Amino acid sequence: MQFKRSLVIAILMVLVGCATPPPEADRDAWLDYRETNDLFEPTNRAVFAFNQGVDRGILKPAASAYRNALPGWIREGVGNFLDHLRAPVILVNDLLQGELHRAFNTFNRFWINTAFGFGFMDMAGAMGLEGHDEDFGQTLAVWGVPEGPFLMLPLFGPSNPRDTVGLVVDFLTDPFNTWAANTDRDHLVWARGGTHGVHARAGLLEFIDDLEKTSLDFYAAIRSLYRQRRSDEISNGRGSANAPVPDLSETPGSPLFDDALELSRR
Repeated sequence: MQFKRSLVIAILMVLVGCATPPPEADRDAWLDYRETNDLFEPTNRAVFAFNQGVDRGILKPAASAYRNALPGWIREGVGNFLDHLRAPVILVNDLLQGELHRAFNTFNRFWINTAFGFGFMDMAGAMGLEGHDEDFGQTLAVWGVPEGPFLMLPLFGPSNPRDTVGLVVDFLTDPFNTWAANTDRDHLVWARGGTHGVHARAGLLEFIDDLEKTSLDFYAAIRSLYRQRRSDEISNGRGSANAPVPDLSETPGSPLFDDALELSRR
C-alpha cells in the first residue's frame, strides 16, 4: 500500500542527523541538554520549519475556510464521525492497558452511536457515556517503555520513538485502513487523514496564533506542550509525578488550552 510506504519513509527521515552533545565539563549546558532530551534538535528544528511552511501555505488556509464555510453543527458531526472511526483502535488499547471499564465504555459508545447516531451524532455522550482517546504509544508507556528523545516528524508533528512506534502500529492495525487497502480504496485513507488534519487545525486557529506570538521559542513551546499533553493522556488525566516542568504561558488547565482542545473535537 503506497500510503504505508510513504508513512514509513516520512518517519525514518527524521532519524537522519543528530545534535552534538556539549562537553560534560560544561555542566550547565550538559544538564540542560539532558533535560530537554532533544538529541536530534537541529534536524527537528528543520522539520519543524518545513511543517510550519506546510501549515501556513496549505493547512491553516484550509482550516480557516472549513470553519468559515461550515456551521458548527456540521463540524461537530465531522468530529463525531472521525472519533467514531477510531473506536476500534481505542478499544484494543483499552484492553491492552487492562482498562476494562474504559473498554466497556468504548464498546458501548461504538454500538450506540452506530445504531442511533450513524456515527455522526454522539448519542452515547448524551446518555452520559463520555468518550476518551487511547493509542498504542500510550499503551507502551503504561507497559513501562521509556519515551526516548523528542522527535519532530514531517507532517505528523511532535513525537518521540515510543509514540512513533505507536503511530505505525495503530495505523497498520486500524480496521478502516485494512478495509481500504483490501478493497483498493487507499484514497479514503488519505481523505480521512486530510479531513482530520483540517478539522483539528480549525479548532486550534486562535490558540496556535497566540502561542506563536507569545513564545520566545515557538519550537520549544510546542515541545513542552506536547510532553505535557502526552503525560496527561497516559495517566488518563490523573497527573504524573514524572511530568516535565512546563515553560509555556498557556498550559493544560488554562481556559484557552481547554477551549482549544474542545473545539478540536468538534
